[in-house]
Amino acid sequence: FWPLGGIADNPMMMCTLKGKSKERDCLNYIRVLQVVDDERLYVCGTHAFQPQCDYLNLGSFSLDGRPEDGRGKCSFDPSQSFTTVMVDGELYSGTAYNFLGSEPIISRYSPSQSLLRTEYSTSWLNEPSFVFADVIREGKNRADGEDDKIYYFFTEVSVEYEFFGKLLIPRVARVCKGDLGGQRTLQKKWTSFLKAKLVCSMPELNFVFNVVHDVFILKGTDWRDTVIYGVFTSQWGNVGLSAVCAYNMTAVEEVFSKGKYMQKATVEQSHTKWVRYNGITPSPRPGACINNLMRQQNISSSLHLPDKTLQFVKDHPLLEDPVLPIGNGPRLITKDVNYTQIVVERVRALDKNIYDVIFTGTDKGVLHKSVVFEREVHIVEEIQLLKNSEPIKNLLLSSETRSLYAGSDSGVVQSPTAFCGRYSSCHDCILARDPYCAWDPHTAACVNVFDIPSQKLIQSLNGDADVCPSGKTDYQRVTVKPGSSAELPCLVHSNLAQVMWKSNGSLLTEASRFHLIAENGLLIYSVAPEDQGYYECWSVEWASAAGKNFSRLLAGYILNLELPPRPPLQAGQPTTTLSSQETPGTHADAEGNAKTDRAPLTSALAPPSFTSTAFFTFPPQTDTSLTPPPSSTIKFPPKQYLPPNSNVPPPDYQDPAAEYLQHNNSTALLFLFLLFFLLFLAALVYNCYMQYLPAPCLKLRAALLGSHKSTHQQEYTACEAGLMETSTTDKINMTEQPTQNGSQATQNLRALRDTGYETEPECGNGRIPSHSFGDNSPSQEKPFDVDCESQPIQFADAD
Repeated sequence: FWPLGGIADNPMMMCTLKGKSKERDCLNYIRVLQVVDDERLYVCGTHAFQPQCDYLNLGSFSLDGRPEDGRGKCSFDPSQSFTTVMVDGELYSGTAYNFLGSEPIISRYSPSQSLLRTEYSTSWLNEPSFVFADVIREGKNRADGEDDKIYYFFTEVSVEYEFFGKLLIPRVARVCKGDLGGQRTLQKKWTSFLKAKLVCSMPELNFVFNVVHDVFILKGTDWRDTVIYGVFTSQWGNVGLSAVCAYNMTAVEEVFSKGKYMQKATVEQSHTKWVRYNGITPSPRPGACINNLMRQQNISSSLHLPDKTLQFVKDHPLLEDPVLPIGNGPRLITKDVNYTQIVVERVRALDKNIYDVIFTGTDKGVLHKSVVFEREVHIVEEIQLLKNSEPIKNLLLSSETRSLYAGSDSGVVQSPTAFCGRYSSCHDCILARDPYCAWDPHTAACVNVFDIPSQKLIQSLNGDADVCPSGKTDYQRVTVKPGSSAELPCLVHSNLAQVMWKSNGSLLTEASRFHLIAENGLLIYSVAPEDQGYYECWSVEWASAAGKNFSRLLAGYILNLELPPRPPLQAGQPTTTLSSQETPGTHADAEGNAKTDRAPLTSALAPPSFTSTAFFTFPPQTDTSLTPPPSSTIKFPPKQYLPPNSNVPPPDYQDPAAEYLQHNNSTALLFLFLLFFLLFLAALVYNCYMQYLPAPCLKLRAALLGSHKSTHQQEYTACEAGLMETSTTDKINMTEQPTQNGSQATQNLRALRDTGYETEPECGNGRIPSHSFGDNSPSQEKPFDVDCESQPIQFADAD
């Protein structure tokens, strides 16, 4: 920041009075830094919504102290979009010209000339969001003598179509470096301003990327070799797609020099507001730069252009023909990634071919590195540059130091263009297909081709890993207790590789005890004797340029169970031992290029008290004839390839000390049967004792516990028998005398139906009416249920 002036004329106070935030908006944000020459920089700042510019001396790193008005050069609001480029001491900018930001402008500032700008009209600029500007030097190599041109890239609200919302359109605009404005029409305005639509879409899906975020112009020795790379997204952010489109400069020049113009439509109530102009185009061509043909007509500058041409440019700045990308589609499409910045560098590989390497920054602080081939774009690596996942707002490339500079709101990060040292094996180095990297067989390392001589380096940008020399693979011995779990780690460096696990030469199938964990490691639950043997982690990667798969062994393990102390051997019993230094000869064909890390397994494998690790080294094998695995294999990434068959023989488990592990399944089943039978008998006895079961169980209970009933005792007790006899007598009397004592019989019958009364605990105190009809014998005077007081009712039904 530089001082904001005195108290009498304080721009910060004026900014605050206009409703801006003193802590956030009313500061001096440096927005423009352009190189004027080897000794000076041109610097512009927002200066509390009163932009100012000055020259910065690089020697003393101090300002000249002669501030200039920054309107049209720098934005008022620090959050507004802008772009600038310095061309031969003249500043070309695209920004807002007023405090509210409602007047967009593309201007040129020159110390020797007055400000040249665009017309204030929505047909010229309609709410643009500027992203990039640069100059293309065409004057030296053109036979027609045309001038150099400055190209602006931005996104604006469409004027051609009427939509329910603001429809955004990516644009490219062009002005001529030698434009001086018009004599009468378009005074101090651009006479060469034209704009066209940039197309970045997927025609097969009818999907358009209509927002451009950044552009990088990759220049060649001839302007015709120039390629424009742009980063695009969709206006509707819920799609989550980003695209990189490339355009030839010759295609851009073709549109501006021969494209049709558009004009405002006169049809009312039409969704199309601009249509093709089919009238006669004035001569010279409107918007064209001064060339040799014009000079022959005595038109040496734009001041000499006829008013008819200038008026046509003023009314028809929009071209109908769009600028189509190379291949009519994006070179690269990524999902769930929002690209914000892009830079491109051309690299000559060891095969003498030139490749374009694309570096793209995301809104999460991630850098993607990609290589452009003839038919594809291959993503080499993904690097997290910013720790806090901040958006990358600036991305610069230094070809001299081969470094990248990523800028965010919190700072700047410097990064090399290649991380060749990250590839620990030849296969990783070759399959990365990085033009910067090659394998050095003498140092067994992946090195940068620009750091050492390239005569003895190995590089194959088509991903043919067969050029790699053979290596060795380390097998680790892992010993665990029976029934415990074993974790076998496997680290894969490439995101394009699929991982397959093999056990004793066979591909692992679906099983509840096998699970993939973490970085494609294998976890085995409840290790059993049949799980012992050799386990191999294979990486399979498809090289599309080579047209085949490449597989390699990443890690190998020998899983064994910890055995108890061996009993004394009997006479004549053979013994077999395996030394930790032995190397099985049958492993001479194991596949190579595995990781050389040989750190012991961590405690996740088993407790330290019973985990041991040993290492075995076997020569590798390679086999590129792969077939897809069966559908019953462990669940891996969607694209699966079967690694080559391993010639490793399964270990021999015929060890006498392991006989105790052989279980007798018949004995276990018999024990379970007896247990369930005893539980059934116990439940049956309990239910019989509690009288929960029917008559057979009650009889069984009486037989087991004994019966107190006398031999001459009737089947029912006296009270129960009296009840039954009374009921029978009442039925007979009711049949014989249906008309006698009708009311009394009905009353007695109602009393008789209450059969649950005599089962109550207080039945001895009850008063049940007499059931006789005129019979006054002594035996019937006493209620029959009095006898129940001393006799339990055993067979009474409560119903």
